[in-house]
Amino acid sequence: MVRLPLTPADVRRGQRLGALLRRARGSATVLAVALEAGVSPETLRKIESGRVATPSFPTVAAVADVLGLSLDVLWAEVARPEGAAAPAGAGPAAADRLVS
Repeated sequence: MVRLPLTPADVRRGQRLGALLRRARGSATVLAVALEAGVSPETLRKIESGRVATPSFPTVAAVADVLGLSLDVLWAEVARPEGAAAPAGAGPAAADRLVS
């Protein structure tokens, strides 16, 4: 299977996802969250750093579940166009309130 190159928008979206997951993890260790989610710590590190811009849905869902994140809100934050306003009621700290 040939994988198409990532667009700059894909890369930025992956960086936003990683930053949101990193903030949601808080003081929990990468190791603890990764093991509970059933992914390798290296995979979680790569996602959080933006080096894996398009992680699989099951991986994102598993990590989000462990962190108590709503996938709907997570996607709304990650997928919104750059420069677009945050979703209604989502102030500057919206990513801090991604808990379902």
